[in-house]
Amino acid sequence: MKDTILLTVLFVFSFRLLPAQTNAIPVIAKWQDTNAAKDWLLYPGKFKARVFQTANGKEVYLFNGLLQRKFVIAHSSVSCTDYKNLVNGQQLLRTINSEAKVTINGIEYALGGMKGQSEKAYLLPAWVDTMQPIDDRFILSSFQMEEIPQHLKWNTRAWLSSKKQPSGKMLTFIFNANTKAINGVHIKIHYELYDGIPLIIKWVEILNNGTVHLQINRVVSELLSAVEEESAVVGANETEELNTGNKRIRPAKGMKTPEGIYIETNYAFNNAMRYPLSDQTTHWEVDTSYTSQVNYDYKTPCQLEVYPEKVTSILLEPNQQFSSLRTHELLMDSYDRERRGLAIRKMYQTIAPWTKANPIFMHLVSRNDDDVKRAIDQCVRTGYEAVILSFGSHINMEDVSETNLSRWKKNADYAHSKGILLGGYSLFSSRKISDEDDVISAKTGKPGGAFFGNAPCFGSYWGLSYRNKIKQFFTATGFDIWENDGPYPGDVCGSTLHPGHTGLEDSQWKQMEIQKELYHWLNERGIYINSPDWYFLDGTNKIGIGYREVNFSLPRENQKILNRQNVYDGTWNMSPSMGWGFVPLTKYQGGGKDAILEPLKDHLKDYEQLMMQYYGAGVQACYRGPRLYDSEVTEQVVKNVISWYKQYREILNSDLIHLRRADGRDWDGIMHVNPNLKNKGLVMLYNPLKESITRKIKLPLYFAGLTKEVNIFEKGKNKSTKLIDRNYQVEIECTIPAESYTWFLIQ
Repeated sequence: MKDTILLTVLFVFSFRLLPAQTNAIPVIAKWQDTNAAKDWLLYPGKFKARVFQTANGKEVYLFNGLLQRKFVIAHSSVSCTDYKNLVNGQQLLRTINSEAKVTINGIEYALGGMKGQSEKAYLLPAWVDTMQPIDDRFILSSFQMEEIPQHLKWNTRAWLSSKKQPSGKMLTFIFNANTKAINGVHIKIHYELYDGIPLIIKWVEILNNGTVHLQINRVVSELLSAVEEESAVVGANETEELNTGNKRIRPAKGMKTPEGIYIETNYAFNNAMRYPLSDQTTHWEVDTSYTSQVNYDYKTPCQLEVYPEKVTSILLEPNQQFSSLRTHELLMDSYDRERRGLAIRKMYQTIAPWTKANPIFMHLVSRNDDDVKRAIDQCVRTGYEAVILSFGSHINMEDVSETNLSRWKKNADYAHSKGILLGGYSLFSSRKISDEDDVISAKTGKPGGAFFGNAPCFGSYWGLSYRNKIKQFFTATGFDIWENDGPYPGDVCGSTLHPGHTGLEDSQWKQMEIQKELYHWLNERGIYINSPDWYFLDGTNKIGIGYREVNFSLPRENQKILNRQNVYDGTWNMSPSMGWGFVPLTKYQGGGKDAILEPLKDHLKDYEQLMMQYYGAGVQACYRGPRLYDSEVTEQVVKNVISWYKQYREILNSDLIHLRRADGRDWDGIMHVNPNLKNKGLVMLYNPLKESITRKIKLPLYFAGLTKEVNIFEKGKNKSTKLIDRNYQVEIECTIPAESYTWFLIQ
């Protein structure tokens, strides 16, 4: 595919028709779209983001060869009339909607959009000229194009597979208030289009250039009247009681929401360790004006609105600005689970490159500084790169006394002198601080009723002090890693005395802002962040891959299979570097001698396989205990595994293809692929049975970028060359030892 699909492009940089532009946008003489000819998952460099406008100034396009989004400029307003997936040709819009909605001082305003479309199942281009603006209380004053901004000036001290920064174009529409009620208010709607991926990120800014304060009650930053993907005649009727006493019609239970677009925002929390369960802002609503839909009660969930539901009043003083959450819109071209997962993983690799950092760390249980020094020395000898002082250790990051800070600076200095990163654990939530500082229940007016029962409010005096102490600790000690447990999980707080928020209405938003600022501050200073909630888009690096903690009290034989299941299940939408697993070297959550690995020298086979399972998946685990080895033989086993991992580190940190889930009945396995490396793939295969097995296994090599033939090496040796069939597969025959594993390298 050529770099452009324009028949004729006139690169004329000029100020076109009203509204005026502050940054010039290229003009096209004639436009033609076509489907993408290359697979972006294999060839992302082929697709560059562009912004164009037509010669008459009436149409503006966002385009990167994978998607196009078209805006019509008319009536001092702007409307999206076309949102198309160029990979499969799917049109995502069935009707025109507002570009955003804001409620200020209790009054709702629509920005952009047109009304007058009576048929809501589809949109004919000829109808657009006959339609009128939805709302004239905000008028479009200008629009502009810029390079996408760097929202987080991230840094890292840890190993990183790639430091490539995202690139693309940002289109901004600027609206001015056209009503005395909110005179001086300006609103910007931003659309960021990225190179190499069918992704748009949308967000809204409100600027109060007036002389009085405003109450921002709600910002709906994205509205899409989407094409439904299911026609169900009936569905269970549902209504929802609102705080106002009114009722809102909800979609019918069990009806499918559109899957041609994947929505994710940077406003997620739930401790579920999965985004879909952590999402707080994506609302698929019904559209009762869509009277030709199949559903008899108009309950089809095909109207998208994005907003934080529990945020109902934020004070905006004169000369202040408010920025909404950021909505990530990834267009999907398939229902295949692996391909969809690869697309989501590519989104993170593109826009959150810090998630590709993946240091090799141990989780130290320490009693004193001598334990820390011993662990650092063991890391040096075995090839580990970091020590994290685990929960239950003798570190306290909230102690910012000169004595404590000096102590931990000495430990960090020693680690750095050996080339080792040092980090520690700190608990924020799931504990009671005081009646004055805890989250106040809106129902009872008393502490309690939070996500974790009792929990501190991040906007309380204690919460703000906690934030400041964490900053002071890292500044003074030079620590490299923060493991933040029980982070803010979205609690609302009814207190009107906490300095960090006004009341219940803004408490969730303000607490999130405090946490995000802290994460940004740490990330920009190169501090690696483990956090057991979904804050990747605001600077965290790793989350739990998903496991039941008490399972680590089960026998090791159980743990090996359960761990492989956890890795298999947890990496559909996460890259290996984004998740951590767990290996209890000492007793954890109960369990007997058959559950732990200490003494390590007595359980070398299990220790080695548990390491290979995780490192073979590219997943770091928390090896929790007082040491990495207890004998020369144990030390050599750890060295061998880490040496192997480092030899193949690039491919082991590449995308993961799911071959067969562990079930204890037959082989299971995964495969890493990367078309840009010499090692195109690495396969890990396991045998849970008590006897050796020989199996013929098909390896899907499409996402490795291989099409004709391939060289395969068992355990890096014994080369064989195989032809790839027309399904992009090769078949291998292999023998896997009893209760063990084997691996294959693909070139």
